[in-house]
Amino acid sequence: MESKQVFHSDQAPAPVGKYPHARRVGNLLFLSGIGPRNPEDNSIPGLSLNNSGHYTDFDFEAQCHSVFKNVRRVLESCGAKWEHLVDITVFLTNMERDFPIYNRVYATYFTDEHAPCRTTLGITSLPTPIAIELKCIAWIP
Repeated sequence: MESKQVFHSDQAPAPVGKYPHARRVGNLLFLSGIGPRNPEDNSIPGLSLNNSGHYTDFDFEAQCHSVFKNVRRVLESCGAKWEHLVDITVFLTNMERDFPIYNRVYATYFTDEHAPCRTTLGITSLPTPIAIELKCIAWIP
């Protein structure tokens, strides 16, 4: 039987449900959906809402950088490295507005021929008022 491990990281934002940050099965590491929330105070970088819940400030690029930081935190908590990523599924709540920004920021994080495979999906919403979430698979040698 394959070895299975569950990981909860105190370096990443807490999950919004009853699930781990990651699960390792053999040499594969499966990350749950990771968003841009700040692990220290649960705030969303680049986002301010008024009392009615409407945006007063929105910086999608800040959310992109934050989501990558959070993915790196989870990977490192599990003993993996950024370079071990093999597949990323990206969920964007506004494909038309945000995809060009995401694509540009993504290219600064993955610049060589070992970049992971990637799928980008446009969706209507996420469980918190974030605009991006990543679902990742890594290989641990």
